[in-house]
Amino acid sequence: MTNQPAGKPAIERTILDHLNTAVMLFDKDLYLRYINPAAEVLFEVSSRHLVGLHAAHLLPCPDTQVEQRLAEALSSRHPFTEREINVSVGDGRTKTVNCTVLPLNHFDSDQEVLVELYQVDRQLRITREEHLLSQHQATQALIRGLAHEIKNPLGGLRGAAQLLEQELPDPGLREYTRIIIDEADRLQALVNRMIGSNRLPRREPVNIHDILEHVRGLILAEFPRGPEVLRDYDPSIPDVMADADRLIQAFLNLARNAAAAAGVYGHLELRTRVLRQFTIGHRRHRLVLQAQVRDNGPGIPEEIRNQIFFPMVSGHPSGTGLGLPIAQELISQHGGLIECDSRPGDTAFFVYLPLETAHDERA
Repeated sequence: MTNQPAGKPAIERTILDHLNTAVMLFDKDLYLRYINPAAEVLFEVSSRHLVGLHAAHLLPCPDTQVEQRLAEALSSRHPFTEREINVSVGDGRTKTVNCTVLPLNHFDSDQEVLVELYQVDRQLRITREEHLLSQHQATQALIRGLAHEIKNPLGGLRGAAQLLEQELPDPGLREYTRIIIDEADRLQALVNRMIGSNRLPRREPVNIHDILEHVRGLILAEFPRGPEVLRDYDPSIPDVMADADRLIQAFLNLARNAAAAAGVYGHLELRTRVLRQFTIGHRRHRLVLQAQVRDNGPGIPEEIRNQIFFPMVSGHPSGTGLGLPIAQELISQHGGLIECDSRPGDTAFFVYLPLETAHDERA
């Protein structure tokens, strides 16, 4: 069986072959007769491995019954469009596409159905990133405003307690003023952690694997009974211009959460990859470091999944809800971003950092 729609003029095949959207043609029994190069790229498989497959095997969409929908389209002769559905590709991964199904009815041949898939992962990711960035900026502005309002009366409260402590005749009563002073100091430290450092990152060439190995050692010391800490590093990754201490703190916050979620018998994984021509927010970068912190814990509760980068939001009863917002701020200071994908048994935090050197940025 050849990768071409039988009976179609050569010019039509040429047009289909040069489309940027994935196009597939199925016969009346829903077996694939033709697939264009864009569809080969989408599924990451050549046409000779796909032509002749049934739609149920080629388009295993977890969200819908493909075979039933295509059969209904053929019988009713009505086209339809499904938006943001997931199709499975190699290695168990999924891609999000908009799918248009168009039944074809020829007077001189059997019915066929044309399926067009337009990948929308990138657009969805950019929209999600823009939302995260604006969310983070709004949060930081709110926190800094609140911090200013809190720190002034807090300083006055602490000063008054110190003066009162000096005037109290009974040393036993100073225990109460000491509680006021200590709690004021604790609140002051909490506010400082929330607003972060005003100092710009001190950037220098940093090996990301040195950072992750340092974090791994801290996690193994802090959680000696488990979980297991796995590594999957790409040794070809160049150095990133960054403040090593701030990266350690950011990854440590992520890894601590992952270790607590995985538990003694679970595992967390540190993974690195290089992405090319990748967009972070509004800016496209030639090379981007992707560092993942994954765990096989129960996942983030759905009711707080979209709020985890807000301060004081935590899925742990004893958590402060500051670890993730602080990590996001530290990565943001490097022009990067943290994203999260969570489901029961697999939670992943993706850290994106530009790999451009100073020379690249000036070019």
